[in-house]
Amino acid sequence: MRLLLSRSAAAFGLLFLVLGCGTKQQVAETPKLAPADPQAVNKMARGVEAAKSREGVAQAIGLLQQAVKADAKLWEAHYDLGVLLAESGELYAAEQHLERAAALAPNAEDVLVALSEVRRRLGDANGAVDALSGFVKQHPDAVVARVALMSALRESGRTDEAIQHAQEVLVRRAGDPNALSELALAYLEKGEIDTADLLSREALKAKEASAVAERTAGLVALKQGDDAIAFRHFARASELDPNDTTARLNMGTVLLQAGVYDKAEREFRAVLEKKPSDLDAGVGLAAALRGQGSRDKPGPYQEAERVLLGLLKQHAQAPAPAFNLGVLYADYLQKPGEAKQMFEKFLDYASSKHPARARAEQKLAELQGKAKP
Repeated sequence: MRLLLSRSAAAFGLLFLVLGCGTKQQVAETPKLAPADPQAVNKMARGVEAAKSREGVAQAIGLLQQAVKADAKLWEAHYDLGVLLAESGELYAAEQHLERAAALAPNAEDVLVALSEVRRRLGDANGAVDALSGFVKQHPDAVVARVALMSALRESGRTDEAIQHAQEVLVRRAGDPNALSELALAYLEKGEIDTADLLSREALKAKEASAVAERTAGLVALKQGDDAIAFRHFARASELDPNDTTARLNMGTVLLQAGVYDKAEREFRAVLEKKPSDLDAGVGLAAALRGQGSRDKPGPYQEAERVLLGLLKQHAQAPAPAFNLGVLYADYLQKPGEAKQMFEKFLDYASSKHPARARAEQKLAELQGKAKP
């Protein structure tokens, strides 16, 4: 079974901070702007209040959209709107508002961190690095931004640079569990599993109850081939941070790769209960359903199709749903015309370096060959 997630299941979730007017972390003074429009500020405040409950998120997004329309320079509203859109799975729209917030408030650390994380979720690791590198150079003590930069550097293949930044954090904040965890992941990618294991254990010691450290320990255990220990760490991470779905996403991905489709389905559904528009969880669920279908039992294939079509409607430019629909149509539902359209759509939106481009091009060529008289 081939699964294409929009990004790899990572040890860290999106580092979104608390919404609220006047609560944004700033390392230096933001530019002096004209006084904000009072009505825009009022709508922003109402939006922030509405966002405190899950049922109020849609209303909050609407109010914040009205706020930025009334006052395009209200950077806090752009930031809050970007955060909510990202949490709702609208990553491209979220990126636009976070870019606007960053342009208006270039010294607001949490804005740049959020922008970087959205770009990582979009598969643009280099863009994530660009969002943070200048800020970290200007503000070397900005630990949160530096840890986020480490993640982006690691995902862009610049592992040695990520390690250097981790060491910088540990000089300033010895025993920081986030820095130790990220350092462990960097060495894990270098293939130095023993070093990664040692650093992961140090991260667990550094903070008795750290979901980040537990997730990292789970990933290290997986690399060591010990699935049972890995799952215990992931379960512990979920207990420590019930609102963070990253550990369950990791578990679902591992179960999917192991071919345990029914249990993988359960984990992805649990993520979607908390984040109905989560792209990775939706793609994972479709793949888990696909694994449970057969010619005599097409129901799971049909549900997988509905899931992917829903994702494509929500994330029109995301390549993962299109690719997975192409595979589903070509190999399982025998719909070559629809498969061809999906692979073409994928190739339109996927970057030139996307790891699935070669397979999509091959499948498309096969489909076009069959269509010839």
